[in-house]
Amino acid sequence: MTDAFSSSSETVIQRSVDVTVKINNTPVGKLDQLYEIKETCKFISEHKYERVALQFPDELLVDSVAVAEQISENTNAKTFILADTSYGSCCVDEVAGEHVGADCIVHYGRACLSPSRRLPLMYVFGKRVLDVEKCSASFRELHPDLQSHVVVLYDVGYAHAINDLVALLSSEYPNLVSSELVVEGEQCYSHGSIRRRSDSCSSDQDQDVVHQFGRRLSLKRGLNLTDYSMFYVGHEGPTLRNYMMCWNRCSFSSFDPTTMTGRAESVSINRALMKRYYAIERAKDANVVGILVGTLGVADYLVIIQQLKETIHRAGKKSYIFSMGKLNVPKLANFLEIDIFVLIACPENSLLDSSEFFKPVVTPYEMEVACNKDRVWSEDYVVDFRNLLPGGLNHVPLSEHHEDGDTDVSLITGALRSQSFSNSDPKDSTHRSSSVVLRNQTMTVANHNSAASFLAARSWQGLEQRLGETPVVKALKGRRGIAIAYEEEGASS
Repeated sequence: MTDAFSSSSETVIQRSVDVTVKINNTPVGKLDQLYEIKETCKFISEHKYERVALQFPDELLVDSVAVAEQISENTNAKTFILADTSYGSCCVDEVAGEHVGADCIVHYGRACLSPSRRLPLMYVFGKRVLDVEKCSASFRELHPDLQSHVVVLYDVGYAHAINDLVALLSSEYPNLVSSELVVEGEQCYSHGSIRRRSDSCSSDQDQDVVHQFGRRLSLKRGLNLTDYSMFYVGHEGPTLRNYMMCWNRCSFSSFDPTTMTGRAESVSINRALMKRYYAIERAKDANVVGILVGTLGVADYLVIIQQLKETIHRAGKKSYIFSMGKLNVPKLANFLEIDIFVLIACPENSLLDSSEFFKPVVTPYEMEVACNKDRVWSEDYVVDFRNLLPGGLNHVPLSEHHEDGDTDVSLITGALRSQSFSNSDPKDSTHRSSSVVLRNQTMTVANHNSAASFLAARSWQGLEQRLGETPVVKALKGRRGIAIAYEEEGASS
């Protein structure tokens, strides 16, 4: 038997389901190749795991029961299917795994490769079909100069075919560089296509090594990323978008394995960056900031929350922390007192298009540009919040002293805004943004607090408890059916 588990509810739901397979999206004979079942069973047996969580994205759920059944038959482990993850499916849902007491997690499908440290982890990317011959032909058309410096990037689902692609091109293109999948941590495993950061060499004598987005690039000594063009194998999506935003001084081209067409990417990155800069200006004008927790699995997410709280406090703004799972417009619309939100998530989920939201949603990097006067907007864009932490590639410490009364002009409203910086400890109860609001007998706000003042000014402030005043009555039988046609209404008509 296999247990199906959902982490989207506040209450842990666990139930046994019949694993008899009737209809599969993938033929049974191809399941082993696509989902690497033999390698997964070997991984489970070698480490003697007894409770294994299998995390599937929505598009692969149709095969989840069949895969779980085969793993259970070939090992002594009890399997749990994790679905409907609280955040992005590209992240490892370690919280859901811990809820069922799993000894390890097997993550299937697209992955952002963000480091996770709670449970042992195995990645199974799947093997998407790639026509290597047509991909190489498209590469030659897009890069006619045989001496050009090109980096081959790819979605994780095509990692199995990249060596064959590079073998076809390397004899013609001596300056071709292929990226490798690398993940930090001693407990991360995958069959053949990925290696742990601790196992990788730091650099060769004639190479400079770059680690970013779970990739390892070995560049020629003396050359930078800006000296290379990028060739991406995969579909248009968050992975390619992040590459283009962060390496915006490189030219990009791509090959779509589904349509089997290649193209030079001509999306205006400057326009996209200007939209992000507009969000930074909104963050500078904001007085109340909502910190959205968009991950519970990426390493160091608690550290960046604390760093943001201090940065926001030092800029004279107030902050509140929200954890609400997957974001949508109605959820954030409940907090009208918040001027802007900052999302803490993995790199692939950080750049949220907030055009439909009532208030902008920015990244930790953008919030730091707005609040930390020592950090300036530059061509180097950061989507991985771990690079902002002490020891990270893009860390900029807060200055110990700032002059109060610094003013500048808002590029949105055109008004002067005063930046009052605080050197007090944000942990001090008298300065914390989440401090208790004192009220007097007339229920007016006695302590100045932006969100509490907003609440006091509302005409409706929520339901009153009226403890001890409401009579206790027996529960009554309610109506049955759906709202458009209750059973009682149908009988009366």
